[in-house]
Amino acid sequence: MEAFALIPPEWTNQAIHAHKFCCPNCNASSLEAEKVWLNRRSPVITEERRRKWQEFYNCNCGCVWWAWSSDRPPTDLSKQDNNLT
Repeated sequence: MEAFALIPPEWTNQAIHAHKFCCPNCNASSLEAEKVWLNRRSPVITEERRRKWQEFYNCNCGCVWWAWSSDRPPTDLSKQDNNLT
């Protein structure tokens, strides 16, 4: 997958901004995307001095969308790490 490529893939040119962290066409989650690219070369610094960047998704419905990494919903992965100890 090309998620960390330095140059944006051609398919990102048609991306639309999703205001919720899901496909604006079919509401599929980012986990269901066929392709992903993270624009880590151009981070934005928030007022809290945290970095955020654009995450691009090519959904299986054909819609290409992007959202800010800071809009990503919380996960329960940290809870899983705690169960390992």
